[in-house]
Amino acid sequence: MAFRAPALPWLLAASLVPAAAAATPARESPYDVVEQLARVLVLIEHDYVEPVDRRRLGDGAIKGMVAALDPHSAYLPPDDYAIFQSDTEGRFGGIGVEVDFADGAVTVIAPIEGSPAERAGVRPGDRIIAIGNVPVRGKSSDELVRSMRGAPGTTVLITVRREGDAKLKYFRLTREIIEVASISEKLLEQNIGYIRIKQFQSGTHTELLDAIARLRKASGGPLAGVLLDMRNNPGGLVSEATAVADEMLDRGVLFTTRHRDRVVDTVSASRGGALRRGPLVVLVNEYSASAAELVAGALQDHRRATIVGTKTFGKGSVQSILDLPGGAGLRLTSMRYYTPSGRAIQAHGVDPDVRVEAGVLPDRSFGVIREADLDNHLPAESSSTDPSTSTEESSTHLGVARDVPKDPTGGSDVALSVAFQIATGVLLRR
Repeated sequence: MAFRAPALPWLLAASLVPAAAAATPARESPYDVVEQLARVLVLIEHDYVEPVDRRRLGDGAIKGMVAALDPHSAYLPPDDYAIFQSDTEGRFGGIGVEVDFADGAVTVIAPIEGSPAERAGVRPGDRIIAIGNVPVRGKSSDELVRSMRGAPGTTVLITVRREGDAKLKYFRLTREIIEVASISEKLLEQNIGYIRIKQFQSGTHTELLDAIARLRKASGGPLAGVLLDMRNNPGGLVSEATAVADEMLDRGVLFTTRHRDRVVDTVSASRGGALRRGPLVVLVNEYSASAAELVAGALQDHRRATIVGTKTFGKGSVQSILDLPGGAGLRLTSMRYYTPSGRAIQAHGVDPDVRVEAGVLPDRSFGVIREADLDNHLPAESSSTDPSTSTEESSTHLGVARDVPKDPTGGSDVALSVAFQIATGVLLRR
């Protein structure tokens, strides 16, 4: 999704603009745009029906300008930038719930272990219908996240509708510092290690090494295989994703980046990865995006792993994060990345080696949105080469097991079942 990068050379050229302005034709001058903006601002301030806040208008103008570029570039005012930074750090003040905003509802996927929400009795599947006595309907996901987060020690009232209960439930929760782990692991039968990466945030690589150590200790020796689950992983810090991919390869290119059709960087693996040997199966779906696709594409091109699931989201662009005065920030699409063989991920995605749909869930092809469906997305480019088990639906979220069984064979998480059988040799690898 994003990584902190040094300013690109073309950004450094900003100091030369005044000297070059005289040689720029009037119709091409950036000052024409600024003058038009100033005219509109004056008209609004004088003629709008109510007094207006100039700063709010300015923020709106900048937001609109950056949003016109592509779906992933954004101007972030100070409050939004603070939330963005806390997301990438995995540490923030809040109540501790993982939620899904699908279908206009706010559904609790799971309370975070040890959080105020868990201690108060919030459960998976609970529907939050109001936050602080304000209904959630019609609110954006950013607004809802902001209302649940806040300074440690402050309180917020959450109104919940729980299936099977006629009465609403009310939880008055005191916010605390929430530290969200990006990785979870479990030792499955036949010494298969299961590792789920929820997103790539600060510290994900260290969490991975710790998870591998715990799995090896629990197994009493080397693992017989590893399932790497990156389904529903929206991406995150490219630096952390690079370090994770490096642990699974012993050599070779991980990815290349290009800026305005020029190769900017070629990133290669170093020797001695912790998971460079042994069967490896990677799970992806249509919600696996950006840095998650970078990892999957690298492992697929090197034939290091079998990719199982559905075609990924298709976000093959990199966003640089730039600090602005006053605590604001700019998330700017600055590069595209490509797999080791030169495949473009942007608006294409990564095709799995073994395609597995959601199984018992209804057909979700209707309503599935990928990068290519977003307004104003960067166009696709041609590549340099061809491109305890339960069958109850409630045991999965978007086809992904809520609680991974030690033997996933035949379970409701069909992709996990297939991946486990590939790792154990029951099904042939590609």
